[in-house]
Amino acid sequence: MAKRGHKRSSSEVSDHFRLINEQEVEDITLAFFYKPHTLLLLSVAVIGTFYFAFTGTYDGIEHNIWRGLSHASFYFLIISVLAFPNGPFTRPHPAIWRVCFGITVMYLLVLIFFLFQSYQDVMKILRWIFPDLEEYDPIEKEYAANCSDVSIERVWGHFDWYSFSHFGGWVVKALLMRSYVLCWIISVTWEITELSFIHIQPNFAECWWDAIILDVLVCNGLGIWLGMKLCRRLEMTEFRWESIKNIPSTSGKIKRAVLQFTPASWTPIRWFEPHSSLKRVLSVFIIVCVAQLVELNTFFLKHIYKFPADHWIGIIRIFVVITSTAPTIRQYYSYVTDPYCKRMGTHLWVFLAFSLIELMACIKHGQEMFSKTLIQNILMWLTIQLTFVFICLMAFWWYYQIHKPVESPKPLALRRLSQQSSSAPPTPSKVTNGYHGDSPTHQYMTRRRVQSVEKLGS
Repeated sequence: MAKRGHKRSSSEVSDHFRLINEQEVEDITLAFFYKPHTLLLLSVAVIGTFYFAFTGTYDGIEHNIWRGLSHASFYFLIISVLAFPNGPFTRPHPAIWRVCFGITVMYLLVLIFFLFQSYQDVMKILRWIFPDLEEYDPIEKEYAANCSDVSIERVWGHFDWYSFSHFGGWVVKALLMRSYVLCWIISVTWEITELSFIHIQPNFAECWWDAIILDVLVCNGLGIWLGMKLCRRLEMTEFRWESIKNIPSTSGKIKRAVLQFTPASWTPIRWFEPHSSLKRVLSVFIIVCVAQLVELNTFFLKHIYKFPADHWIGIIRIFVVITSTAPTIRQYYSYVTDPYCKRMGTHLWVFLAFSLIELMACIKHGQEMFSKTLIQNILMWLTIQLTFVFICLMAFWWYYQIHKPVESPKPLALRRLSQQSSSAPPTPSKVTNGYHGDSPTHQYMTRRRVQSVEKLGS
């Protein structure tokens, strides 16, 4: 990585931005799946539109409005496949990521439309689209009643759908964040967030053993542990892919097709560095606050617009958040750590936009709830967040100073080791169903050896 003082050309800046915003597919073997096919797509879309437009019967204005909006959304997704950027990922196919980004943009546009409507009109629209909301009676489960009564039966009774969603959510968050420290910071600060907003969201109230033991240690802790174990496993894996056309067996072709839905590579992420600047501290603070904001919006939206957690509205939003978070974090990390990346990625821009507009819509349509807001609680919440992040960075810096590697007094031995590593003949790799890779143990030892050489040479 280049130094901050290095003068960067416009081509270098453009190349680094393209890596996170318009990633290209390397080593294309099945060219048919990566050609544009714009004429074929146009023909199918127009023929389909002609059929549905002239064969449907008139069932009222509401039905026709629904059909029109559905087909308009369909065309918007087609345009997203043709025009939107790939983002930083290309597996399983760039078109899938473009469609996901198109859905995110549509969600942003719907939020902007709702923002300029009254609360009553928004509820009418939601109940028109989802008639089951007419009969929904929001009854929140109490988690803070009789906290002194601690028994195995009562603790087991607190394991519900939210507990499993916490566990699964933290597995995904760990795979995206790829940092024990950052995951634990967000996990702990979320409990502080619940305490800070309990005066406007009473369902945040829960017993101490529920918050500390069940949430932080069991659900969140196990999810973080499993997600980071998967990250470490993927970091030690050497990704070299074989073309599906070169695999002779049918089972091998099927396995290679399934592996297309796995990452093409895995990039280790280091949010915390020993010599982190003030910008890095603020960057980590921002990602912690945005993570809290997205979680808060989940509860605010459910409470204000009165829909259950397992409703289609919540499921669609979870899909939008998950599919947009992966490229967003990748773009944000490059924007923060790469001195050549001078522009904010498109996915990152849209993610921040819909997160903030969600908050605006909640504040506008939930004025009764937000009128109870205590400013001192919000200021204290922000102060604790920043202080906690700063303390974690200082602890990491202190730990590094204690365990700082000693420079090698034998540069000649280091040169010999480097020459041996560079002159050694390549080890034939094992080919299994289209995936090249040595054993994880061999890869791990090779990586440790290279890291040792780099540390001694620094």
